[in-house]
Amino acid sequence: MEKMPVPEAKEGSYEHAIGRAAVGDSLFIFDRKDEASYEKLAEPRGHRAIGVVYDPRTEHWGNYVPTILPQRYDAFLYVEETKAVDPLHMTVRMDGEPPQTYPSGE
Repeated sequence: MEKMPVPEAKEGSYEHAIGRAAVGDSLFIFDRKDEASYEKLAEPRGHRAIGVVYDPRTEHWGNYVPTILPQRYDAFLYVEETKAVDPLHMTVRMDGEPPQTYPSGE
């Protein structure tokens, strides 16, 4: 477990576009019957994927998936800023090194 900073979104990605629009935390609900709105989102655009294995140094090369949001999701929640959570049983260290007794943390 490691807390790490997430770089700014890649230019041209959904996250970058929504961030630049300065709308803040947002919920987008997609209605496939709304053809005008659907057409505006019909071009594939990069969508950030941060999963279990993540390295912020390589984000711009491999963490973006070509996506058409309304085809992939019924809704999309955008959160402008968040912070990591600690497991209930231990605090995550910021120095990048796991505790000597990992994973028990004792």
